[in-house]
Amino acid sequence: MSLKKMAANIRNNQYIIEKKEINPIVQYIDKNSFKSPKIFRDIGEDSAAIDDDEKLILITTDRIRTSFIENFPFGAGFSSILVSVDDIYACGGIPLAASIIISVKDPKTCNDLLKGICEGSKKFQVPIIRGHTNVNSKCYELSTTMIGEIKKEDYISAGNAQIDDKIILAVDFDGKVGKASNLYYDTTTFKNSEIVLKKRRAMNVVASTHLANASKDVSNGGIFGTLLQLIKYSNVGADVNVNRIKLPPILTERRYDLNTYIKMYLTTSYILTAPENNCEKLIDIFREYGLDAQVIGKIIKEKNLLKINDGNDSVDVIRF
Repeated sequence: MSLKKMAANIRNNQYIIEKKEINPIVQYIDKNSFKSPKIFRDIGEDSAAIDDDEKLILITTDRIRTSFIENFPFGAGFSSILVSVDDIYACGGIPLAASIIISVKDPKTCNDLLKGICEGSKKFQVPIIRGHTNVNSKCYELSTTMIGEIKKEDYISAGNAQIDDKIILAVDFDGKVGKASNLYYDTTTFKNSEIVLKKRRAMNVVASTHLANASKDVSNGGIFGTLLQLIKYSNVGADVNVNRIKLPPILTERRYDLNTYIKMYLTTSYILTAPENNCEKLIDIFREYGLDAQVIGKIIKEKNLLKINDGNDSVDVIRF
């Protein structure tokens, strides 16, 4: 495998490019908006946190791509719940409720969206308590805001990776290629609520043990897009041994290679950082809850720099 080819693959990933492009917007809001002492964690986190005595109120917001709504409205509706659920679990929290904003141009798309949203609500056992709907829009829009809760001392930040931490990738290997895209790894639609929630509750256990310093769920930027955001907000860098990244057997059977795998949106998957002596305990927790987990790299001091290696050679990929 060519490290240079993989590095170019990462740099040219459109989702990673888009995530980098939003940095000035995030920085502007962070600099110019009102600040409150009630805010425990905010911009850069999978779930922001509001101080509420011994607990934190968690909040996250996600938008679904218009093209996804147009081509797969049911899947878009389902995903609007899924992505926010995983943001809450990524920091160790428990989802409580969701609010939905929908804009549609035709009744059929609206109906399919609603079916998908309600299926996601039932699957992940998250009630929908508010929303706003425009049925005469000129375009399609779908976004979700979800709230959750966690004990203050258990919260796992996406911006707390420490130099010399090991990087752990946890993935549900019981999945399949999604209908909407060959870069969508589906681990939820064909399972019942008990199974999908059990796997996510691994993050609740991780949070309660205080073994991890940082975590994020693997989103549409793939493994490296997610890791780049984590190191950006932690003011550190990362060095990943690509030979330690294992592919789920179902993808190997379909002749997926590592260059394709690292671009996939991996549902029920998390990247964490932790001190080396905590890693085996974390891996055991994930295995107990049905996820494969491996140490794939380490946190380095070079800020915002992603490096990859194969155990011998090393390449600087991108400074995010």
